Order: sequence, then C-alpha cells, then structure tokens
Amino acid sequence: MFEVAAHSDAVLNRKSVRVKEWEPDLFYSKDGIQLYLADSRSKLASFEPQTFQTCVTSPPYWGLRDYDYENQIGAENSVEDYIADLVTLFRGVHRTLRDDGTLWLNIGDAYTSGGRTWRAPDKKNPGRAMTYRPDTPEGLKPKDLIGLPWKLAFALQADGWYLRSDIIWNKPNCQPESVKDRPTRSHEYVFLFSKSEKYYFDSESIQENAIDSTRKNRRTVWNINTEGFKGSHFAVFPPKLVELCLAAGAREGSVVLDPFFGTGTVGAVSKSLGLSCVGVEMKKEFAEMAVQRITAMPQEYFLPLS
Repeated sequence: MFEVAAHSDAVLNRKSVRVKEWEPDLFYSKDGIQLYLADSRSKLASFEPQTFQTCVTSPPYWGLRDYDYENQIGAENSVEDYIADLVTLFRGVHRTLRDDGTLWLNIGDAYTSGGRTWRAPDKKNPGRAMTYRPDTPEGLKPKDLIGLPWKLAFALQADGWYLRSDIIWNKPNCQPESVKDRPTRSHEYVFLFSKSEKYYFDSESIQENAIDSTRKNRRTVWNINTEGFKGSHFAVFPPKLVELCLAAGAREGSVVLDPFFGTGTVGAVSKSLGLSCVGVEMKKEFAEMAVQRITAMPQEYFLPLS
C-alpha cells in the first residue's frame, strides 16, 4: 500500500536531507518526503545545522491523549516537566534551522483534572480515553485553566527564540462541551517564532481579502475548520492551517521539518506546494496513516488561501 525506504540509495526528486549510508529508522522516502520512525528528542541530533527553512508542528498536548508508548511527551507528571521536555526538543529544532528560519507551533490549553485519575472514552471521540490523569499542578486549583500555551511560549522565548506573533486558530466547527460554568473553548494558539532577528517571511503570499476587494496583510485570527481523518479517532492538523504557515515561512525549494509528524498533514501539504519535508514520528500506526495520506494526495489539499 505504501513504499517503505529500505536502502540508502533512495533518490528524491526535490532537495532533501542527505540520507546516510544506512539509517534503520528511515520509514519512507519518496518525492521529497522523508519520514523517520523515531523519537525526535534523539533523532534531531542526527541532522546537520542549517538544514531546514521552517518547522511547522503540533506537539502532543499535556494530559490530553494517551498515545500508548513509554516516556511519551504529554504524559509528564507536572506541567513544568512537560514544558522542560519541549524546550529541550525545540532547542534541537533551533540548531537545525537556517539562520533565517521560523517555527510555527500549534498548542492548545488545558484545565486541571480536579483530582480525577482517568477518563472514560467519549462515544463521539474514543481517542479521548485515558488510563492516567496528571495531578493538579502546584499553585493551581481544581478546574483552573492552566495557560499552557503562554507558559511554553515564554519558556521558548527565554531559551533564545524570538516570539514574533500569537495567532488565534478559531475553529467554527469546534466540538461541543458539556460544561455549564464557562464558555466552550473554540480556539487554539499558533505561535510564530524565529531563530534570528531577521528572518524569511512572505507576507504577500498569505494576504487576505479586504472589504473593498483589495488585499490586506493577514490578521492574527484564522478561521479554519477542524478536520477528521478516516482511520483515526481524533481531529488532525487542518491542511489550510499548514498551508498558510508554509506559504509564509518556506522558500521555494526549501526543506520543511515536522518533529511530531502524526498522520502526515505537514508532509502532504508540503508535497502539494512542491516543498521537501522531513517528518519524525514515534508511533508506527500513525506513520502508516501518514504515508497513505501522502501517497494518495487528494485534490482537496490544493486550497485557496483567502
């Protein structure tokens, strides 16, 4: 059903990361897309500095999913440990980015669990079932909104990244919530970071329509529906969100990085835009889904930006 890379002489049609003589974790390599079945925390060290133009990614959210593998990011006992793990990982991204490179980081917030130690499956979303729930973080109360996106953004800023923009991803078709004591959450954050003070950013490519039929600089609220994917029980990265990030952050012929490849949206959209992409994914089930999406390349991935 899909091609698994098994030899070092895999030839890519576009610019790509050079494959070493033998890389046993290279899972797929074709048409400028390379996928490694590995842990990004160790895999990033194998890439040369100045390799990638931009990184578009969405790491596992803290305490939200159980991906059923050991030492998974998102299952740390404390918020501080989760943020520390991600700061260390993105330090590797920083090293491998070009000096004019950018990082587009999608991250959602969370509430404290209120002392609950597990979560039953949801009929509409079985993937939400969890065998563990982290304790209420120190200094917070049950039912508190944690503020995770900004805690992570400030930690990355302190670690050397330039924090350039906070983008609100508004989800018009967000999942309903049964809560009665607060509004339903319908947004997540996308943070734009840069490696240096001056960096590549193509603002014209993502302009939006103005009322007088002219074009204007894109605003920081992006209204993009969530999308499901056949074969999974969770929403995936919407292609249009990725397309906007890549249109602004990736030069023609450059290489894109996604260290949390999941079901491969960044790879599929990169292919549709004529870009090379390197992805790293720990879970083989997701890697197989990603290859299916990338090789199928349905027409709906070619999306208008406005």
